[in-house]
Amino acid sequence: MNSIEWTSKASKQLRKIKDSKTRKAVYLESQSLSTFPDCAHIKKLTNHTYPYRLRIGDYRVFFTFDGEVRIVFIEEVKKRNEHTY
Repeated sequence: MNSIEWTSKASKQLRKIKDSKTRKAVYLESQSLSTFPDCAHIKKLTNHTYPYRLRIGDYRVFFTFDGEVRIVFIEEVKKRNEHTY
């Protein structure tokens, strides 16, 4: 199992999601990263600030993974639009 740690930036972005159902869904789906790399809706990114993203509806959770210590660092939560990538 992996530990999941949220950066302050990602936590703030999560709190800013107005719809409570969506906010809860993003949080619960991001907890599935504890079994990373055996997760669905994950994509390895190239030429991006963060190496991985988790797709949850219209939202994207960008994260890094430290394979040695087995910690998933959730870096950003963004709504999908033309400026997300």
